[in-house]
Formats: sequence, C-alpha cells, structure tokens
Amino acid sequence: MADREPDPREIVRRGYDALSDRYRADDAGEGHYAAWLAGLRQRVPADGVVLDLGCGAGVPVARALAADGYEVTGVDVSEVQIRRARRLVPRARFLRADATRVELPAGSFDAVVCLYTLIHLPLDEQPPLLGRIANWLRPGGWLLATTGQRAWTGTEDGWLGGSATMWWSHADAATYRDWIGRSGMEVTAQGFVPEGDGGHALFWARRPRAR
Repeated sequence: MADREPDPREIVRRGYDALSDRYRADDAGEGHYAAWLAGLRQRVPADGVVLDLGCGAGVPVARALAADGYEVTGVDVSEVQIRRARRLVPRARFLRADATRVELPAGSFDAVVCLYTLIHLPLDEQPPLLGRIANWLRPGGWLLATTGQRAWTGTEDGWLGGSATMWWSHADAATYRDWIGRSGMEVTAQGFVPEGDGGHALFWARRPRAR
C-alpha cells in the first residue's frame, strides 16, 4: 500500500513549530509592516476589534495593535507560535486553531488581518475562508490580506536554513481579486509586495455597509 501524501497543513504547522524563532525574533521591528499598520489605524477606530488570522508569534501586528488599545484576537495553527504570542503580547487573546475551521462570532470584528496566511492553505479552501472572513466582519469592516501574485504550489526543503520543509499554494492576483469580490467584500486597493525574485499581492477590501 502506497504511503499517503502528508497533509500540507501539517507540513506548515511543523515548519513553524520548528523554526518559529528563526522566522521572527521576539524583538523584531515592524519593517515593511509599518505602512500596513498605519493604514489600519487610519481605517479602524482606536477602540476597534481586530482579528489577526495567522498571527504567528504576535509580532509585529498583534503587538502593535494591542499597544494602541485595539482588542486583538490572534489565531494560528502552530502551538509554538501561539505560546510565544501569549508571552510576547499578554494584552491580546490567542487561539491555537486552523483558520479554516475556527469558530468565531459573525459580525464581531472591525478588521481582519490575514498576512502570509492564505498561501499556506490548499487552494480549494481559500475561497470558503474568504467567505468566512466576510461573515466575521462588521458592516464597514476591513480586510488586509497578502496573497499570491502568480499561481504556484510547492515546497522548500531546508526552509530558512533549518531542517524543516515549508509548503505554499497560491493562485494569481486576478483570481484573488475575483474571490474577494465573490465573498461579498469590495476591493478598495491592490498593491505588490516584492520578495526575492517575486512577491505577493496586497489587498485592502471592505464589507459593504447595509443600505
């Protein structure tokens, strides 16, 4: 009997469990996240409620927003990442859960931040998750997300110079823009985030207010 292919979500979880500190240090600065955080502050009231979906160790997004007084909930599949997040950002709430399966109240967030998360999920699970995100947002609430710029699925052995393997799967930017629109959100801005020889698409989208 042939061995079953490993669940890609398990590859991702194990990779971040193994290399959490190498991926991002406790004292890591905001770097290119600074402009995105500034954009959130402009769009979301200072007492807003924010979901950091794929929060990692809570640095820098949850840390910065909690320090500003936002009510932050972080979700991540990696037990090590969540353990670090609870230590590094004690003012936020963190859940160790799969983003595609976590249960959260409808209409409960002013913003959902989903950075470098969708691309670690199987393609067929990404549109339903965007639909769930739209449901979690309050009318007028915002999504900040990075996605693939070009379609690609694959793995990297020796990720970050360590012993773990990492897995990604993403569609192209035009497909993500369509998926976001089909989820019930409206794309208000789209950009490109360079990385190495390629990069990621960046989207700002909003759940329309009731009319």
